[in-house]
Amino acid sequence: MKHLHVHRANIFFFPVTFILFALVSLILPSPVAAVEKIEVSDIRFWSYPDYTRVVINLSDNVDYAQNRLAQPDRLYFDLKNSVLKKELRKIISVENGMLRTVRAGQFSENIVRVVLDLDKMTSYKVLSMEDPKRLVIDIYGQKQAVSLRKKIVLDPGHGGHDPGAVGPNNLYEKDVVLDIALKLKKILAQDQNIEVFLTRETDIFIPLEQRTAIANSKNADLFMSIHANASPRRDAKGIETYLLNWTNDEEAMKVAARENAISLKKMKKMNEGRDVLDMMLSDLRRDNKRDESLKLANYVQHNMITGLNKNYSHIVDHGVKQALFYVLFGAQMPSVLVEVSFISNPAEEKLLAKDSYRVELARSLASGVNQYMSALPEGQTVARNGRNIVR
Repeated sequence: MKHLHVHRANIFFFPVTFILFALVSLILPSPVAAVEKIEVSDIRFWSYPDYTRVVINLSDNVDYAQNRLAQPDRLYFDLKNSVLKKELRKIISVENGMLRTVRAGQFSENIVRVVLDLDKMTSYKVLSMEDPKRLVIDIYGQKQAVSLRKKIVLDPGHGGHDPGAVGPNNLYEKDVVLDIALKLKKILAQDQNIEVFLTRETDIFIPLEQRTAIANSKNADLFMSIHANASPRRDAKGIETYLLNWTNDEEAMKVAARENAISLKKMKKMNEGRDVLDMMLSDLRRDNKRDESLKLANYVQHNMITGLNKNYSHIVDHGVKQALFYVLFGAQMPSVLVEVSFISNPAEEKLLAKDSYRVELARSLASGVNQYMSALPEGQTVARNGRNIVR
């Protein structure tokens, strides 16, 4: 009987244990796969007398917290769920009167802290960019004395290992737009009251964020990025001019996606990021850059169409459009991006290959710029940083 009693107890014990284990399993959360940390792979900067751009390269989009502290004056960014690349230089010396150093460290197991040690910063802005993922921090100092000459920065798109769009007969966008920009510089420089700078004068690659930084560093009165368009449809042709703004136009988003070197899906997602967009658009409105960019775009587009129609037929006018181009992000002056023709169209590729057509494009662009400059009230230049600068 004793043996039988133990046997029954065991029979009763195991089902109860099983039931308890099952209940505990339901109550406790099941284990989940660890979230992969975002790597902070590089920190770069471009330094100028009253402006510095700091770029933090990341393996993915990052959430961050930011704050400014005093004594000593510093600005820090806590990058969440992040890890610092071991080979990354931890302290970067800048020493330009605005920014002393940039420091990066593993603040905690899941947070990388990037600290900007400040000297005399007047303001700053933060932007996020894709492919590669990066956080861009613009630091502004005291403005230098204003030059009496008007300054124009021209930006030939692409370059170096980035050919841009390639035509059916292997004409490279990077070569076409560089030649047009050099011709345009020569025409504009005939006016002794104008200084013209190019972001590149040879076949070299310059990151998109550096192009805007160059324009800001020159205290430019306007910035023009020059490109040749492309489309899967070989019959697509024409000319269009863009300014920076939100859009729901799919064709405009396709153009911006190509120039930004990101997918259309990412471009659409970017247009849906209302927090970032609202910050950027309020900045455009506050600094009066949107209205001035719109005026500039209209003058440029009108003069390109009327100028080319004198010697060429069937020039299609796609008008002035807007989209989110990285190369225009953070520009402190009226800025536009021009698509001079479709290099993917066999007929327009033939035109773009001709020196005479490039000369006419340069002349037409110069007419648009000069007309815009002439339309400003006497004694006033372009609005920059929210102020009309009187010379």
